[in-house]
Amino acid sequence: MYTNESTKYAHTTDMAQKNRVLVVEDEELIREMLVLALEGEGYEVNIATDGRLAVEQLQGFDTNNNEATFDLVILDLMLPQINGLDICRLVRHQGNPVPILMLSAKGSETDRVLGLEVGADDYLSKPFSMRELVARCRALLRRQRLITTTEPPVLNYKEITLYPQECRVLVRGGEVNLSPKEFRLLELFMSYTRRVWSREQLLDQVWGPDFVGDSKTVDVHIRWLREKLEQEPSRPEYIVTVRGFGYRFG
Repeated sequence: MYTNESTKYAHTTDMAQKNRVLVVEDEELIREMLVLALEGEGYEVNIATDGRLAVEQLQGFDTNNNEATFDLVILDLMLPQINGLDICRLVRHQGNPVPILMLSAKGSETDRVLGLEVGADDYLSKPFSMRELVARCRALLRRQRLITTTEPPVLNYKEITLYPQECRVLVRGGEVNLSPKEFRLLELFMSYTRRVWSREQLLDQVWGPDFVGDSKTVDVHIRWLREKLEQEPSRPEYIVTVRGFGYRFG
C-alpha cells in the first residue's frame, strides 16, 4: 500500500532549492500520489505518462554545458511506448548524468541488478511508502550536488578544451576522438602546462607503475596525439619534444 507519510514533515534546507523532478509513471493513482508527495516537499514536478513523452522531455539536456533539464528522474520500469530500461540506456548514452530512481513491480534481484547496470542510480520495488521514496530522492540529490561541486574543472589551452567528466576534447571547435590512454596523456599535460615529463614519468602516471613494456609506447601515443591536435604534426605547437628530457605541453 502507498502511504503519503512525507507530507507530515517540515521542509528542510535540503529540499528548499526547488529541484526539478520528472515523474515517469503510467499508473494514474501512483503518479498522482508521487506528485502530491514531491510537491509537498518543495520540488517542482513534471510528469510523463509514457516512455515517448519522457524521452521528449529529457531531450533538453545540453551536452556542451553539462546542464540537465531535470535534477532527478523517477522512472517506472514498465511503460507504454518505450520501457524504462531503454529510456535509461538512452539517457546515459547521451551523457546525461541526471540521477535516476527506477520504480518497478518486479522486485527480483535480477531485475534490480539489470536496472542498476543500465544506468539507474537507485531502485525501489512496488509497493513502497512515500516516506521512503522521498528519503531516497533527497539522498540522490545530495549525492549529485556533491559530485557537481567536486568535479574537475574544464581544462583550456589556446584552441584545445578538455572536459574531464565527459571524456571529451574539442580542438578548434570540433570534437576529436581520443583513446583512453591518449585522453589521460592530454589531461595530464593540460593539468601541468610547461612542465617537462620524461617517458618514465608518463608511463608511471598514465600506464601505471606495474606497466611492463617498451617505453617507446609513449612516443607512439605522442605521435597519435599530435596527429589529432596539431595543425602541422611535424612542427608541433602543443606537445613539444625537449631533447634529452622528454615532452612538454605548451
